[in-house]
Amino acid sequence: MRSFDLTPLYRASVGFDRLADVMDRALSADVAAPTYPPYNIEKTGEDTYRISIAVAGFAADDLDVEVRDGAVIVSARKADEDDSRTYLHRGIATRAFERKFTLADHVRVEGASHVDGMLHIDLLREIPEALKPRRIEIAKSAAKVEKLDA
Repeated sequence: MRSFDLTPLYRASVGFDRLADVMDRALSADVAAPTYPPYNIEKTGEDTYRISIAVAGFAADDLDVEVRDGAVIVSARKADEDDSRTYLHRGIATRAFERKFTLADHVRVEGASHVDGMLHIDLLREIPEALKPRRIEIAKSAAKVEKLDA
């Protein structure tokens, strides 16, 4: 895998620190990045998104969703289990995890729900009025400028 040096981006730009950090993380991601738990990210509307994480075996109380530093951080820790059970096969993983999803500017978390072993996190992109496109009216005739006598 190629290694890219983003130092020139830091030197020649102002206010793009987050973008540079995201690119740096994406380019330096380990090939053996964790795949547990599996998740989907879907676009559910023009400005709405949903992160769905398979959390089979975890109760809602075992899960924690937090928004911090422009990211959604999902973590889970299973309460101590009953040792009286004897498993012949244990294929449902309930190990602790932490998964971080970086949010774009103006994206906020609307809520989260835990249904049928899936954790759903709903996101909404809200573009401020100042950043929305606006139409500028063009005057039909220009006002005459009167010349002042000196």
